[in-house]
Amino acid sequence: MSDPSPGVTAPAQSVIPLFPLGTVLFPGVVLPLHIFEPRYRLLVRELMHPRATPEFGVVAIRQGTEGGPPGTTVLYDIGCAAALRQVTPYDDGRFDIVTVGARRFRILEVDPHSQPYLRGRVEWLDESPVEPGETAVVSRSVAELFGRCQALLRAYATTGAGPSAEGSAARTAIGSAALPTDPLLLSHLVAAAAPFTLDDRQNLLSACNTAERLRQELRLLKQEITMISRLRAVPVPLAELRVPMGMN
Repeated sequence: MSDPSPGVTAPAQSVIPLFPLGTVLFPGVVLPLHIFEPRYRLLVRELMHPRATPEFGVVAIRQGTEGGPPGTTVLYDIGCAAALRQVTPYDDGRFDIVTVGARRFRILEVDPHSQPYLRGRVEWLDESPVEPGETAVVSRSVAELFGRCQALLRAYATTGAGPSAEGSAARTAIGSAALPTDPLLLSHLVAAAAPFTLDDRQNLLSACNTAERLRQELRLLKQEITMISRLRAVPVPLAELRVPMGMN
């Protein structure tokens, strides 16, 4: 990585635990997890220590599986920290945890050896500034299209040929909730809840600022609405639709 230009502050860096998942976490979005693998049981116990920072990095898997052999999983380079908010232990050592997306980061280096779980040296990413009012119009358009997309999905599900009741119920809940008026929160909620592919969500997480993320969502929502309304097809597998739906 090249040195920053004179007068430019280098991004803050940290070494954090990494938790590869088949989904993308966004800031402010609630992510519940069931922890059963021994390496992640250890991680949760360490995060519960009074002196520990109760935070780990969630990063989506580009290639491979969550439980794949070491060295076979390829990760995306942009992830989101998950702040540990609630822990429910089981007698057999498993945990149910509730986390909330916090800061975005870029992975600079992965350490697969010092702990049973991955650790990464990361740089923290800030949203680049946008002009006042730049997001106002596009955020209203995104909110409108998101509502239309959710309505189409609900209508499609009632025909019996669409998504399962489980997936439909989750999307109905988010579609009927009041959308945030803050453009940044709206951009994260839509990115997590709309029927986008994993690659699309990853691109949205990687967007440099709110305005760019909203513009991408506007384009993607138009595509999804066209596919659902004209082709009566849901464009991504149900597994990718079951994403965290709550906002902190």
